[in-house]
Amino acid sequence: MLKARLTLLFLLLTAVCKAASILIPMDEDQKNHLKAYGITYWALKNGLETDWLLNYRGGSFLMKYTQSMESECKIRGVSYEVLADGKVNGILNEVTDPSVNMEMVKLEKAPKIAVYSPKNKLPWDDAVTMVLSYAEIPYDILYDDEVLKGELPKYDWLHLHHEDFTGQYNRFWSAFRNASWYIEDVKLQEATAKRNGFGKVSEMKLEVARNIRNFCSGGGFMFAMCSGPETIDIALAANGTDIAERVFDGDTSDPKAQSKLDFNQTFAFQNFKLDMNPANNEFSNIDATPIRSQILNRTNDFFTLFDFSAKWDIVPAMLTQNHDKVVKGFMGQTTAFRKSVIKPNVLVMGETKTSDEARYIHGEYGKGQWTFYGGHDPEDYQHMVGDPPTDLNLHPNSPGYRLILNNVLFPAAKKKKQKT
Repeated sequence: MLKARLTLLFLLLTAVCKAASILIPMDEDQKNHLKAYGITYWALKNGLETDWLLNYRGGSFLMKYTQSMESECKIRGVSYEVLADGKVNGILNEVTDPSVNMEMVKLEKAPKIAVYSPKNKLPWDDAVTMVLSYAEIPYDILYDDEVLKGELPKYDWLHLHHEDFTGQYNRFWSAFRNASWYIEDVKLQEATAKRNGFGKVSEMKLEVARNIRNFCSGGGFMFAMCSGPETIDIALAANGTDIAERVFDGDTSDPKAQSKLDFNQTFAFQNFKLDMNPANNEFSNIDATPIRSQILNRTNDFFTLFDFSAKWDIVPAMLTQNHDKVVKGFMGQTTAFRKSVIKPNVLVMGETKTSDEARYIHGEYGKGQWTFYGGHDPEDYQHMVGDPPTDLNLHPNSPGYRLILNNVLFPAAKKKKQKT
């Protein structure tokens, strides 16, 4: 009896010794996809060698086995598999096989993350800060003061969400100009502009937008959602031309503003038309919301992620890793991007064909890269001002939120020379 127990103990110890790696599966076997990204970030932060297995079981993660890593997975409720060297070698042989659309990408370090967000509380949620907090990925909040002081180069990754870089206070004047939060926001932004030596909020926001563009040009990675992508390109294209009506800045807009737009200044969009009516919630025709509402609703609104070659198109392959290639649509102040105004060098990674719109796009600027994602909250189809924030405990496997977290880990990847 004692001999049998000793034999069993020996076999168990042998198995543990051979269990050299932990696999974090990202297919349907994963109980919590969102926290799995947080585990991977934790591994990088703690110096664990980590590989991203593109297109293997939904874009799984592989790292060296440690007892602390296994314990962390258990604490956070993340599914994992302990693998012996032989099993790991078999997976790596499968992933690196030239005939299959898979690839192994080394993740080198945990990126330092900044979120551009106001210090005052506004009555809507921010999908990125929510998912970062839920996944337990640390981040710093910066706003205009910090950007203008030149703090962006300290970071690898910058996020912009429901922001307005045109100085028109999110175009909420018509519906909310008497709301206390709107009045307070206007006062705070005007005070910030004055404190930093600007006569108008629009002038300050343009300088902030230029700083963000310089951050990207210098090698930073920028991710923007909702109205962030649209308004930063509008501000950059206007380039100092007054596009704000009197209700926003106390004087009239330039009547020739449209003809003065310089699309060479923008990240993603060109030849768009401004909406100069201050009573409208739209900034321009970049946003596809007005036309899509005639075709799509919450029952038939989906977008499809493109399949990219993991070996040849590594960047978009990383950014589209998911366990579901068809993702539920969701609205926002800028819901989606009309394809007709997207620059030809911009890569569309997700689209809704029925409405001829792009939902998820990517590009390069200088030495850096950017990603734009249409919509406000991937698990709230039409998030309205004043609605409570989404409880991500109810959506641990959200494909829409996974796209955000792909972008968070992207700057951690070891950069390879282009094969073409």
